[in-house]
Amino acid sequence: MRTIGVDVGGTSVRAGVVDEHGTVLDTARGTTPPGEAALEDAICAVVSELLGRHRVGAVGLAVAGFIANDRRTVLFAPHLAWRSAPVADRIAARLGLPVVLEHDANAAGLAEHRFGALRGVGVGLLLALGTGIGAALLVDGELYRGAHGVAPELGHLCLVPGGRPCECGKSGCWERYCSGTALAATATDLLARAGTHSPILSREAARDPGAITGRAVAAAAREGDPVATAAMSDLAGWLATGLSLIADVYDPELVVLGGGLSESAPLFLDEARDRYHHLITGTGHRPPLRLRTAHHADDAGLIGAATLAATHS
Repeated sequence: MRTIGVDVGGTSVRAGVVDEHGTVLDTARGTTPPGEAALEDAICAVVSELLGRHRVGAVGLAVAGFIANDRRTVLFAPHLAWRSAPVADRIAARLGLPVVLEHDANAAGLAEHRFGALRGVGVGLLLALGTGIGAALLVDGELYRGAHGVAPELGHLCLVPGGRPCECGKSGCWERYCSGTALAATATDLLARAGTHSPILSREAARDPGAITGRAVAAAAREGDPVATAAMSDLAGWLATGLSLIADVYDPELVVLGGGLSESAPLFLDEARDRYHHLITGTGHRPPLRLRTAHHADDAGLIGAATLAATHS
């Protein structure tokens, strides 16, 4: 049965028709608007676009937020408008199809375990680097959700007390230093320093300060821009710091990097791996970290949500 998966992120709403093999057959995309009603309108719009071209049996939403264990309610979403919202029931009533919810990183982890880089891994972690950081922990193929369905919320570990403010309400969260949003913030901070040389990003900022995005920094780093390269190195250090904590707590066999930022992994992954080995407890006396990028990259969330919809419809 074909189903539709929708990845509801902090900046975009992406939907895809997915078959039983995890293949994405067609896609539609929109921006993430503020406000509950507008967000649900955007979701229904991209799904309806696909329904105009395909027959499907159910819809799964991969949401960047806390999902109740009943998979019907969004409890809290730092980058979205929902608070204790019965999203699945509201969307189902509008579309006339069964709808199920899943945390976006959990959905991506399920997709990678069934169809990608985590297949056959006993204890595996998916780390989704995008607008923020999402994480999924799978033990023998089962997601670890914690007592209330919100674990493991690794992006909001406080790594810098009193650091950058986070939309979750805390300060110094890991995702404020290691995400696409963080990459842009770091580059902007570096540009503001006197004497900074940045032929690409300085030009972009002069034209439009809002043009300094994570994607823009990554593109500039590929061209050798000094500020962009420094921002990437800073991100690599924070990734290594977080991975060392994760390894001490969970000791995974494999960590898979997904999300939009994973497409730029060649710019930071080797440096993060090298720094990690200087931070991990017991370095030299435990197996080295296995770290790779996701097989399905930015599509993993919607593939996992669609797969979940197929089993819950």
